[in-house]
Amino acid sequence: MSLTTIPDTLFVNARLLDPASGLDAAGSLLVSGGRIADHGGSLGQPEGATVIDCGGAILAPGLVDLRAALGEPGAEYRETIESAAIAAAAGGITTVCALPDTQPALDDPALVQFLLRKGEVTGSLTVLPYGAATKGCAGQELSEFGLLKEAGAIGFSDGTRAIGNARTMRLALSYARAFGAFVVQHPEEPALAKGGAATEGEQATRMGLPGIPPAAEAIMVSRDIALARLTGGHVHFAHVSTAAALELIRVAKAEGLQVTCDTAPPYFDLNETAIGDFRTYAKLSPPLRREEDRLAVVAALADGTIDAIASDHQPADPDDKRLPFAQASAGGTGLATLLGITLARVHAGDLPLLAAMALLTSRPAALLGIEAGRLERGAPADLVLFDLERAWKVEAGKLPGKAQNSPFDGRALEGRVVGTWKAGRRVFG
Repeated sequence: MSLTTIPDTLFVNARLLDPASGLDAAGSLLVSGGRIADHGGSLGQPEGATVIDCGGAILAPGLVDLRAALGEPGAEYRETIESAAIAAAAGGITTVCALPDTQPALDDPALVQFLLRKGEVTGSLTVLPYGAATKGCAGQELSEFGLLKEAGAIGFSDGTRAIGNARTMRLALSYARAFGAFVVQHPEEPALAKGGAATEGEQATRMGLPGIPPAAEAIMVSRDIALARLTGGHVHFAHVSTAAALELIRVAKAEGLQVTCDTAPPYFDLNETAIGDFRTYAKLSPPLRREEDRLAVVAALADGTIDAIASDHQPADPDDKRLPFAQASAGGTGLATLLGITLARVHAGDLPLLAAMALLTSRPAALLGIEAGRLERGAPADLVLFDLERAWKVEAGKLPGKAQNSPFDGRALEGRVVGTWKAGRRVFG
């Protein structure tokens, strides 16, 4: 269905929430031609418009997810773009940035264009691929940044693999700066992390698991902040999970360096005790941390140090998780639970609602330089409608999409998506 054939839609009796402008008020919103035509306290009904009574639920911009693995190409048995789009729509996500460490890696402009087109085909999800920072995401030879950017790469990264070589990272930051882009780093010193399965400490020792010292994160963050200072490039640290790393980032931002970061729901909702009984669904990369680190992440969300909350969606096949803990694949599914787990911090009083939603919408959109994430006249009508109080339970095996390996399995939540719209067309609910 083309946008010209989609009838105008008038949302009434909504709580309009736009973190970019600070709007939080009861009102109506009109969508025409796939874009937001108007919003306000009371709008007239255009002839032929579809009217949706929101019943007081919150109408906000569709979520912008900075980081997700989508399976394609090469791991379609874990997830496909089509199945990820179903999960994303159920989670209120309308834009997702796809990691490049696929098989083959996204180091070829044709593959970047392939993912862009696959996203368009879903009709419900804009897929913005990261280009591989190094060929094959192998951490050695840089990819062709200019060609990848021209093809549509939103930034550069080696995905779940750290760029361990300092010279390579220096060059990546310099070249990315030349093309007006940023480099996303998995902040974990590879030699210290190699072979580890859990955060080094009492919990790992008691379970007999090989540990990864928390310092592995801070060491990489410290190095790359120094390289950002040296090059003037923009480094973005993904899924930051430790107090030490967050303090380094806080200081770097105060210095005015081009340093940004995100975190993911497991790092502010769970701590390392979640891996008790060898729960492989809670085996993540980076691993779950101590409670003091979780609290530091919550504080960094509240004070603005963290720029975005990403799903960090890492689909795994059941057979990859049904292994001894040390051998099981790391990663958890996160698309369908991104909003609900974030809202848990609102219900707990840790974050105001507007600030929490900004971390899921306007702030990641601003970082990417895209027009999504706002309830602005003329903006794309990518919208999510959710009931802040509606209770539900995360149940692995019953989640939308193919991937079911949720670290939040069994978690009771308040706040559920009741509708999602992409360019004015309803894609969920």
